[in-house]
Parts: sequence; C-alpha cells; structure tokens
Amino acid sequence: MKKVVALFLTLFLTSLIAQGAQKTLDIYFIDVEGGAATLIVTPLGESMLIDSGFSEERDAQRILHVAKDVAGLQQIDHCITTHWHRDHVGGILLLAKLFPVKNFYDHGLPKGPANDINAQLIETYRGVTEGKSITLNAGDEIKFLSQRGLPRLRFRILASNAAVVGESTPAEQIKPCGTDFQPIDADQTDNANSLGMLLNFGDFKFFNGGDLTWNVENKLVCPKDLIGPVDVFQVNHHGAANSNNPTMLRAITPRVAIIDNGPKKGAEAKTYAALQRIPGIESIFQLHKNVATTWNDNTAATYIANVDEKCAGEFIKMSVDASGRKYRVEIPAKNLGYNYVVK
Repeated sequence: MKKVVALFLTLFLTSLIAQGAQKTLDIYFIDVEGGAATLIVTPLGESMLIDSGFSEERDAQRILHVAKDVAGLQQIDHCITTHWHRDHVGGILLLAKLFPVKNFYDHGLPKGPANDINAQLIETYRGVTEGKSITLNAGDEIKFLSQRGLPRLRFRILASNAAVVGESTPAEQIKPCGTDFQPIDADQTDNANSLGMLLNFGDFKFFNGGDLTWNVENKLVCPKDLIGPVDVFQVNHHGAANSNNPTMLRAITPRVAIIDNGPKKGAEAKTYAALQRIPGIESIFQLHKNVATTWNDNTAATYIANVDEKCAGEFIKMSVDASGRKYRVEIPAKNLGYNYVVK
C-alpha cells in the first residue's frame, strides 16, 4: 500500500512540475538555410509550427530536434503553411512521418498549375494531410487553450490570398501613406498570397507575414492600420528587398526584428538599412550572416545565430514571461541573451 501511495504522489508531483514548467510563451526560429520554420509553444504546452523549410531531411530533422529535444513536445498541434513555395512547405512532408501533426492549415490548395508552385509537392501535401487541411482567410482566428491567471493568447490571420481583413476580394489598388510611398509592380507569385499573422499574448505582439510582398504589406497598414505597433517582427520574405515596405515598417515600429535568412538568401542590404531606420528599434537578429554582403550590411555577430556559411544550424529562441510584459531573445548555442520590456 505504501508503494502505491508513494507512486501516486510521485506521479502527482511530476504532473504539477510539468504543468508549472511551461510558464512562458516560447517562439523558436529554426534554421532551415533560407526557408522558414517558426515553432510556437504556449504557456500551456500547446504548439504551432509555421512553415517547415525545404524537403531535405536536414530541415525535418532540425525541426524535430527543436520540437522534441529542446521544447519537449510530443506532437505538433497546429501546422500552418503560409504559401506553396518549397522553402515553406517542403519539410512537413517528412516531418509528419517522424512526428505526430494534429491539424494542418494553409491559404487553400492551388486551383490550377502555376509556374512558381511544384505540383508534386502539392500532391504529396494533399496525401500527408489526407485532404483535411483547413483554409485560412483574412479575419480568421486559431484558438489556443486558455487558463485563468494567464494573459489572453490570440492568433489572427490578417492577410490571405492577397486580401486583408475587411476585403471580400483582393483589391489591386494601393494608396499612398507617407512621403516615401513607392508602388511597385503587382507580384504574380504565390508570395503575394502568403498568410500574414498576428499573435497577441497580453500586451505582447508578434507579427509574422510569411513571404508577403510590397503591395499587400501596404494594404495591411494603409489606409487602415490592421497591425499596429508590435514588439517583435519576423521580417517578411527572409529580408528580401521586394518586401518590407517602409510604409509597413513605419506603422509597426518593432523593437526587435528577426530575419530567417540563409547565408546567401535574404537579409538584403536594402532591407537591413530600412530596418535600421525604424524609430525605436533596439535589436536586429539574423539566423545567418549574409556572406554575399559586408559586415556593414549585417547585424553584429553577437546577434547572428550562424556566422559561417557551413554551420550546425543553430536556432534563435524568444520567451515571453507569464505576465506578457517582458521577453527575452536568446542564441542558446552562443549562451547569449537579451532582455526587453513590452511597449
């Protein structure tokens, strides 16, 4: 009898410890060499993976390592594919065979062939999801588990299929907001259809625009600002120059920007300069040093997870405390971390 009671107490205490261990909102920016893979783990242990990198085993294994070994997950509860380019959808095809994935979301399967979309990837994705993926439209929300005493956690879709919240169909016309307004030609690729997402945890705000490009970015903040100031910005389109419209940057005024670039992809000099001009920005992080440019066009080495082109694929981790008022961005492999206060 004493052994049974002792076992019960051990299990009970283990359960309490497990429940109390996850008190922060954690976001991992996983290195998939110029693709995207962002893992969100809520204070209650619910998980969301936004994009999954390329279809190489390397990327699935890196995501699996962070999800299972670092974050201690047993499954991915929500998996979002922002759009159909191979550096965003490829990895889920193998990952789903290695690790349970419960729910799949996207902006809708392509209705026909497209020059920039791999038809075989789409068919494989259809098989992995068993045709049960959920299409997300602008204005939709994904509900997370909640608990009294924790700040409200809200995840909203602000852009999908080139439409933003408030549009029944995508509007082509964009309006000027500010003296530096510069329209560019309409983007005919699936980047323009990318999901744009806003996460709120109490007062903390995080924006991830996938690979959204210039004109849709403009609609997100002009004539109506649908995003507002944010604390952390996952820089759109890996830091490409045909994204990260100055009109949008001026509206969201992030304190921290994180670029999920590769050694020779993204973190372009024009974008890095635009980020530096944001009033009040404190830190710019990069997954990789852009080896095609100079140090003047990269952030400091202490804010870069992988400085050398040949690397171990180190990740960046951000944690928001249980009050939703403070957060920390770390490069665990370098034992470096930086603290911030919510705006």
